[in-house]
Amino acid sequence: MKKLLASAVLLGLSAPQMVLAAEEVNVYSLRQSFLIEPMLKEFTDETGIKVNVKFAKDGIAEKLAQEGEYSPADVILTVDISRLAELSDKGLVQAVDSEVIDKNVPAQYRDSDDEWFGLTLRTRSVYSSRERVGRLPASFDYLDLAKPEWKGKICTRSGKHPYNISLVSSMIAHYGEAETKTWLEGVKANLARKPQGNDRGQVKAVKEGLCDLAIGNSYYLGKMLSDENQKAWAEAVYINFPGQQANGTHVNISGMAMAKHAPNKANAQKLMEFLTSDKAQHMYADVNFEYPVKAGVERSELVASWGDFSADTLPLEKIADYHNAATKLLDEVQFDL
Repeated sequence: MKKLLASAVLLGLSAPQMVLAAEEVNVYSLRQSFLIEPMLKEFTDETGIKVNVKFAKDGIAEKLAQEGEYSPADVILTVDISRLAELSDKGLVQAVDSEVIDKNVPAQYRDSDDEWFGLTLRTRSVYSSRERVGRLPASFDYLDLAKPEWKGKICTRSGKHPYNISLVSSMIAHYGEAETKTWLEGVKANLARKPQGNDRGQVKAVKEGLCDLAIGNSYYLGKMLSDENQKAWAEAVYINFPGQQANGTHVNISGMAMAKHAPNKANAQKLMEFLTSDKAQHMYADVNFEYPVKAGVERSELVASWGDFSADTLPLEKIADYHNAATKLLDEVQFDL
């Protein structure tokens, strides 16, 4: 403490100024500003800790690796289990020992070494045309996407997108590589067009009659319903949760981790614990039409209207173990060609 005070004097700062300057936390985020800024403001209001955010569309792992021990990053916010697992695999994050987080985040949605944690959930759903198909039966499973009855009727984005890689990884975890390869070949044979666009684009294609089924994340339904230019797309489909009589619906996450060289480690842990609290969970999930990871936190009215579902119980950590195998299979079947 004496050394800190001496340093403050040399810099021309008073002790109160020095303490105030130290009360901050730095966040690297792949999540958009409108999603996280309300929560971060609430955190600052409650704790007095200033949150500095750097937003990026990609490349956070590369940036952390390049910065090394001089990185200012404390907390990383990102999406998809593949990106979180990459941070851990490359040694860019550190374990967080927190009873609060462990209590709030189910073991299924966090790393066994406590190096990353889920914050919100989204399902990999199947959208069906209201006009031509109707709601899919409760027995509908991902395996059914390969049945001949859907030939020329399915739309999806690139198989190499992290969302689809995670889905294929879960299929490998359940059925093995050989059966999953056969399934992928069947799905490819049923595509109405070459994989392209984003998840919203697939629902638009259903509205336009190009396909009858579309694979997409659940939260996009809320986004489209909230956009006057896309509302008609969303109103043309039903959202379905496959696997309810099999392994459950595949679920992915948005999540967080503490940077390996976090300079504000104590404040970083406070922020991470706050993000798993009831208040933050509701705010975070509500604004992006996602599901809170913490049990018992109320869903938004719109998300609740989509109905309940049983999620696949496989730990996401295990699913991430098959990402390389999934990518290899997608290459072998030339899914995107």
